[in-house]
Amino acid sequence: MGAHPSLWQDKDGTYHGIDADLLQELARRLGIPQSKFIITEWTTLVPGLKVGRWDIVLSDLTITEERIAYAHIAYSHPYFMLYDRIIVSKDSPFHNMEDLKNANLGSVLGTTDSLTAHALVEKGIAAKVSDFNTFGDPFIALRNGQVDAVVVDQGTLQAQKEHFAGLRTIGNPLFYEAKSAWKKAQSKASYRLGSEGIVVRSTCPRLLNAINQAMDDMKRDGTIRTILTRYHVWEDLEEHLTQNDQAG
Repeated sequence: MGAHPSLWQDKDGTYHGIDADLLQELARRLGIPQSKFIITEWTTLVPGLKVGRWDIVLSDLTITEERIAYAHIAYSHPYFMLYDRIIVSKDSPFHNMEDLKNANLGSVLGTTDSLTAHALVEKGIAAKVSDFNTFGDPFIALRNGQVDAVVVDQGTLQAQKEHFAGLRTIGNPLFYEAKSAWKKAQSKASYRLGSEGIVVRSTCPRLLNAINQAMDDMKRDGTIRTILTRYHVWEDLEEHLTQNDQAG
């Protein structure tokens, strides 16, 4: 939370970013007169939703079959797809994937980015992973020499460029891979792994249906594309987040 381009707050308390724009437009289309963000730790997003501290989660939470099954939550239709990048400082001795063999990778606890980082270790591409609690912490650790590289999504990278100078990427984009135990379930999912959705309690089907209708309308009329373009994260792949999209 609290990072460009997803969400940030000005001194006057006004929120800006992809999440803020989506929430404002969603509330307008659903006829909700007032909405607000509650800023919290990443690890409390779903627990807080389930106990009613907030009504939806709109915070870069990627859709996975594991989260749906174990957390008993429901996702809206996807609106944005993330993939990971390996990020180093400009003066780093690492220039390609092969250089990472003994590297310590920084990522964020409980995220799909962290799963990507740990998968790189399992494949022998890197040596270890250090997981942090917020999306800014791995970059601080990179600056301080506590980690050799950072593994996070392209949106977070775009955000942190405003706070940390001299960042560069190595290798190609890393698209998310399902855990071994969930590969079969993910292969049957209608969405592309890495896609984000708005999260609601599984006991709120009417709310979910209303959100899906609004999000589908926002995709058809170009609103979602306009919002993502505004924050420099629109790519053509964002048009094709479900099997139906890909077929079309």
